Amino acid sequence: MASSNIPTSLLLNGREFPYAALQQYPAPTGGPLNGYEARVLERVREWLTGAQEFTLTTSGSTGPPAPIALRRRQLEASARRTGDFFDLGPGDRALVCLNCEYIGGLMMLVRGLERHLHLTVVEPRADPFELVAADAEFDFAAFVPLQLQAVLAAGRAGRLNQMKTVLVGGAPVDAALLAAVQAQLTVPVLLTYGMTETCSHVALRPLNGPRAAPGFRVLPGIAAGQDERGCITLRGDVTDDQLVTTNDRVTLDAAAHTFEWLGRADFIINSGGVKVQAEKVELVLDVALAEIGPPRRCFVAGRPDARLGEAVTAFVEGPALDPAAEAQLRGLLQARLGPYEQPRQLVFVPEFATTATGKLDRPATLRHLGGAGAAAQ
Repeated sequence: MASSNIPTSLLLNGREFPYAALQQYPAPTGGPLNGYEARVLERVREWLTGAQEFTLTTSGSTGPPAPIALRRRQLEASARRTGDFFDLGPGDRALVCLNCEYIGGLMMLVRGLERHLHLTVVEPRADPFELVAADAEFDFAAFVPLQLQAVLAAGRAGRLNQMKTVLVGGAPVDAALLAAVQAQLTVPVLLTYGMTETCSHVALRPLNGPRAAPGFRVLPGIAAGQDERGCITLRGDVTDDQLVTTNDRVTLDAAAHTFEWLGRADFIINSGGVKVQAEKVELVLDVALAEIGPPRRCFVAGRPDARLGEAVTAFVEGPALDPAAEAQLRGLLQARLGPYEQPRQLVFVPEFATTATGKLDRPATLRHLGGAGAAAQ
């Protein structure tokens, strides 16, 4: 493409920052910066000046956050694969609204810098469009489910439908959001699968349109396998050719390069000697909650039980249901789940804890449940 399409600056919270200036240290910023802006510009400066290693922290949604060092060549490989897959190049406009201190947001920056995209960066919030001009148009964006839900609730489906591609990741998409995506969006929306160790996504699942599918397709050049637990393993240039073993249980079709995600091995509940996959129960619970009233966030975990070892327990965000609604919910669960999968308790929590990347923080939510405000039924 013509070199005139290659941007020479980015927009951050509505302010323009030339790349040439950002390569200086300290960079002239033309005014004060808040903490997030300073950290974003430092990441950009590191990339522009050729840094070869980047240390990030895992999101902490399933365990304590941990630092991970990634090499530049891994990030370059990830940006190249995504750019080629979606045909992103000079002149395309990207909205960066994920937290750039974590892999999802950092990779949006790297894709923009490597593929010469016009970058508009805003601080993470539920509805990122609140921070951009009303007439701003974009070709490519990535959201966490909470953001996509807020954007659609604000009536901004039209802005998304102007794009080439929308990615959503970092957490499962619940039944209500999936229905909204399929009803309101014509732009291809793809659920991503990946992690810090794989430099963001290595597999994609189309959520809407004629290509919608229940499983993920592994991107070209990524080798996927399984360990003895049935958990997916990954190797490729994005892992620096090191084998990454996950805790994600899948059904893998190696020949077709596809898999369906079953849940995390560390979210298995051993109830009376029967292994219950928490995410399976969550899916049924999520759909049932949406059928009896406004959608709510929920999750399922095991609680110590003298007879069963662990009791399947459902945690639902918001106030307790009235008796009739609770009876209806339990009836739906009994009809759709096996006897050992039935939640023994419904625990209502005013508000779930979330991580810095907007994911549900199960461990923190469970730790906080000892205090006031949680009603067990």
